Amino acid sequence: MSYLKEAKTSKFDRDPALASPLAAAISVQDRETLAMVASALKNRRMRLAFQPVVYAGDPSIIGFFEGFIRLLNLRDQVIPARDFMAAVEEQQLGREIDCAALQLGLMAMQRNPQIRVSVNMSARSVGYRPWVEILRRALQDSPRLGANLILEINETSALQVPDVLKPFMSDMREHGIVFALDDFGAGTTSLRLLQELKFEIAKIDGSLVKNVDRSPDGQAVCRAAMAVAEELGMYVVAEAVETEGEATWLRDAGVGCLQGYLFGPPTVTPDFRAFRHGRPNFKS
Repeated sequence: MSYLKEAKTSKFDRDPALASPLAAAISVQDRETLAMVASALKNRRMRLAFQPVVYAGDPSIIGFFEGFIRLLNLRDQVIPARDFMAAVEEQQLGREIDCAALQLGLMAMQRNPQIRVSVNMSARSVGYRPWVEILRRALQDSPRLGANLILEINETSALQVPDVLKPFMSDMREHGIVFALDDFGAGTTSLRLLQELKFEIAKIDGSLVKNVDRSPDGQAVCRAAMAVAEELGMYVVAEAVETEGEATWLRDAGVGCLQGYLFGPPTVTPDFRAFRHGRPNFKS
């Protein structure tokens, strides 16, 4: 991230648009990207791309789909998430992106009641009324949706507000919703808090999966993460699987489901007819 160089006359004197700490910390290009993101949200230029998550034992069976938000610029080109996610994570735009992803995921499930979908969220969205209202309204209108919905929460995010997240998760479980801990093993883990939150699914971070079949050190780390997840009663899914060697090692190590380009990229035009309702048992 590039920072603005200070001139003899402060930019704050010349450009009122730089009055916020966020604007002062990012480049002109970054601010233009955020403006495109805000415009895409306002004008509903968004899609959800679905990636299959398959059984390790039989990759022809899809356990569920993960939905990834895609925001489009005025030329209907995807705005790369890496260009804006870090900047918006703690901002209002981040909450609005969570709302858009949730709404699109729920709409897909309403149109295709046979599928199971996971949607990414931030733990802070639990305190964001519009996001909660979207979820509760959908559950009220279509009570069976809950049994097919998985909410994915980044490990770092989950451990920021456990006191808020814990009662929310307990409430949503009454509707059949299960929770996945995303990027597991990549950050700092609080075993006590994870034990209290009781995630049903642990998604092993792709950094632990890469070349795991050819790296004894990587295998040791991956096995350790899996052991922790299993000890806490979580069903193990491996992310970012790209080679047959990785898939074979992970399957032999006992991973339940696999996700990655080896089994299909995220697409806005998924063939939901291919979904075979295997329904992994996520509940211990």
